[in-house]
Amino acid sequence: MKRHTILFDINETVLDLSVLKPKFKTAFGDERVMATWFSMLLHSSTVCIMTNVKTNFATLAGTMLESIAARMAITLSAHARDDILNGFATLPAHHDIKPALTQLQSAGFRTVAFSNSSLNLISSQMTNAGLTEYFDEIISVEETGSFKPDPAVYKFAAKQLNQSLESLRLVATHDWDTHGALSVGMSAAYINRSGAIYHPLYRQPDIYASTMEDIVKQIIKT
Repeated sequence: MKRHTILFDINETVLDLSVLKPKFKTAFGDERVMATWFSMLLHSSTVCIMTNVKTNFATLAGTMLESIAARMAITLSAHARDDILNGFATLPAHHDIKPALTQLQSAGFRTVAFSNSSLNLISSQMTNAGLTEYFDEIISVEETGSFKPDPAVYKFAAKQLNQSLESLRLVATHDWDTHGALSVGMSAAYINRSGAIYHPLYRQPDIYASTMEDIVKQIIKT
């Protein structure tokens, strides 16, 4: 089955988070703290999924910053905290995004931005990164009160699009996200932006590449 509707994860997959590293260095003295923070954020969101805690991305992100500061015995000012969190709204797109999405849309595919962030944040991100015209629709998980990879959020996306799960494909740079999509019957494509290995116990996507151009070429060919 050819999947003509393609959902894209946003943070790290489409937008470049590396520009936040200087902000983490200013706040914590080490830019590598960003990776720790992101891992803690994912862990915390998973706990919320499993224990039915209703919250949102912004709340968890801020809480994890404060948690790291406490562990490091650092006083995190409100300005430093807000500087990091507000930076999410102005993340630039990876250099391969616009050409790839242009090619995909020209081939007749429907493109959807799909993120754990709030609808307001995703909309701001798309505007500030100059990507508004590259996505046909935006879907946030916020209405569900949960996060990817909760099966419920992929089902929510399918319902919003009025399509079956089997007719959708997710593109993401997080193996837990592609695994989540595959687990509910969607198709998936994994873009390896970090160089990390794909988790061997997770469901494997049929498309795998290190650039979005290669991902799109395979999608069109499939």
